[in-house]
Amino acid sequence: MATKIFVNLPVKDLERAKAFYTAIGFSINPQFSDEKAACVVVSEDIYVMILVEAYFKTFIKKKYPITAEPLK
Repeated sequence: MATKIFVNLPVKDLERAKAFYTAIGFSINPQFSDEKAACVVVSEDIYVMILVEAYFKTFIKKKYPITAEPLK
């Protein structure tokens, strides 16, 4: 039995993040994507949900640090 992995990541700019992930070869599953989030298909068993920060915060109670600077 394969283990499925789902990772949720906050992003500042959803369209830019989608462009990045598709540029490096991953696809976006439109069935689980909208204006607040997108499902990046890494493999048959690995998915990364990229969520705009405001939406991501609705899933957590604690603050989270963002230390990486966005790509220019």
